[in-house]
Amino acid sequence: MIDLLPKLAPLLLVDVLNPVLFALLIIAVGTSRPLAISGAFLAGHTSAYFVSGVGIALALAQIMERLDNPLPVDFIIQLVIGVFCLRAALAARGGSPDDSEPEGELTPLRCFGYGAIVNFVGVPFALPYFAAVDQILKADLGVEGSLLALAIYNAAYALPFLLVPILIVLVGDRVRPALEKINGFLASAFDLLMPFLLLVLGLALSADSITYFVRGQGFL
Repeated sequence: MIDLLPKLAPLLLVDVLNPVLFALLIIAVGTSRPLAISGAFLAGHTSAYFVSGVGIALALAQIMERLDNPLPVDFIIQLVIGVFCLRAALAARGGSPDDSEPEGELTPLRCFGYGAIVNFVGVPFALPYFAAVDQILKADLGVEGSLLALAIYNAAYALPFLLVPILIVLVGDRVRPALEKINGFLASAFDLLMPFLLLVLGLALSADSITYFVRGQGFL
C-alpha cells in the first residue's frame, strides 16, 4: 500500500482544489454552531465521496472487462463523450462552480445531506478521483485492502478542509479574511485546471475513437 503514495499524492493535491466545499465550510463556520454545521457538511461530503469511490471501482472493473473486447459502438459512445468533454472545457473557462449558500435553516442533519448532494453532483467531473481509484484497483490489494486504501485517501482529502473549523475555534473571526483569500485561490486554480483536464480528456477520447475508425484499432 505504501507503494501507492507516489501515485496518489499528486492526484490528491489536484483533487483537493474544491472551492465549492471550501466555500460551504466558510458559510458553516459563520453560523451559531460552527463545529456542528461544518462537521456535518464535511462528514456528508466525505461519506458520499467514499461511497462514490466504491461505485467507481465496481464500474471500472466492468468497463475494463468490456475494453478487452471493444465493439464499434463503444468507440461511438467514446467519441460522443469526448465531444461533450471538449464542449464542457470551453464552457468552463472563467466560470467557477456554484457555491451558493443553501436556503433555509442550517441543521447538522440537513447539512450532512447537502454535503452529500454536492459531492454526488460533482463526482462525474472528479477526474483525479477516478484516476486515484484506478490506481488503487491496479495495486491489486484485495477487497479489504482496496477499501482501506480508499478510506485513507478520503481521510487525507478531508483533512485540509477540517482545518477551517479548527482555525475558527482557535483564532476566531480574525482568520476569516485569510480563509476568503484561500477560497479565492482555490476558485482561480479550479477555473484554470478543470478546463485543461477536460480538454485533454476530450482530445484523447476523440482521437482514440477516430483512430479506431481509420486504422481499426485505438491507441488508449
